[in-house]
Amino acid sequence: MIKIVETVIYKFSIPMHPFTIATGKMNFAQNTLIKIITDQELIGLGECSAFPMIVGETQNTCFEMAKDFAAVWKGKNAEAIDERMKELHAFTAFNSTIKSAFEMALFDITAKAANVPLYKFLGGEKKALETDLTIGLGSPDEMARQAIEFVRKGVRILKIKLGKNAKDDIERVKKIRENVDKNIQLRVDANQGWNFNEAVTVLNAIHEFDIQFCEQPLRAWDDPLLPDLKKQSAIPIMADESVWDHHDADRLIRANACSYVNIKFAKSGGILEATRINQVCEELNVQCMMGGMLESRLALSAFAHFATVHPNIKFYDMDTCMLGHKIDPIVGGVTYNNFFIEIPETPGHGAEVDEDFLSNCSSVRI
Repeated sequence: MIKIVETVIYKFSIPMHPFTIATGKMNFAQNTLIKIITDQELIGLGECSAFPMIVGETQNTCFEMAKDFAAVWKGKNAEAIDERMKELHAFTAFNSTIKSAFEMALFDITAKAANVPLYKFLGGEKKALETDLTIGLGSPDEMARQAIEFVRKGVRILKIKLGKNAKDDIERVKKIRENVDKNIQLRVDANQGWNFNEAVTVLNAIHEFDIQFCEQPLRAWDDPLLPDLKKQSAIPIMADESVWDHHDADRLIRANACSYVNIKFAKSGGILEATRINQVCEELNVQCMMGGMLESRLALSAFAHFATVHPNIKFYDMDTCMLGHKIDPIVGGVTYNNFFIEIPETPGHGAEVDEDFLSNCSSVRI
């Protein structure tokens, strides 16, 4: 037994350039860092990034809930991950974002105890992980200029944020395609920004620009409309905000409402439920993407370990720390090699945090 003796909770705020999507703008990364200390000198780190307009959690709610979670776990076995997570789910419903940070810290501890990288602890092998790079919402010309800059840096897959004014969205994609080589892969994400008619109009209009798929065209409450949209759209639909757990994935896929599913720990609550989502998708022949919010390379390291374990995860939107973060406070962890993600062989997820950065973060010990 590896006993949890103390948990330190940090408001892990990372300054960033403003990032805009259809549902709102983020001016800093509202992240929370969890450090779980054990009686065997093993320390586990977990991170989450609150995205209020999607998950309904803020940095402040994560910080407050984390105090209660830490108290629930104090003195208990860090290796019994399933049991520990059941305790959190019994304590409070939802709050998947902050739950994912606690679970990540436990997986970090247990993989370190086994002295293996997290991907090996999860029973997987490495594979190539090439991430896209996301262009936030702006004017068509601004987004085209951003696309040109990204391609000059070596990006081969561009993710385009849409969902604000159907006519402008068509122009956004048109301008970007006109300014990048045809070999550059384009995918779009409306973040629930369209109604049904707008989605049909935009998706069929941009089909000529060779779009790989569209993420979450409609509000999650419009899920019953997705099967009809999927039939009418010339572009495959990927469910994101509509899939929080494996029950959602099963429901949508059986309704023929989507072609792909985006997995995010901030929605699933972490690796355990993300594994169940992927399992359902794989059984029903639907491929997945590994995504994130605005996490640093710490959480992204855990994402990469998880993604490389599962052959059914075919797409990678793992650019979170490149979306305008002004500071990289992470030591170790995954690195980028021309937008291919390289996973370290160090035990656990392999990422630590610069102590000087942490010293300036608000924190509490439980």
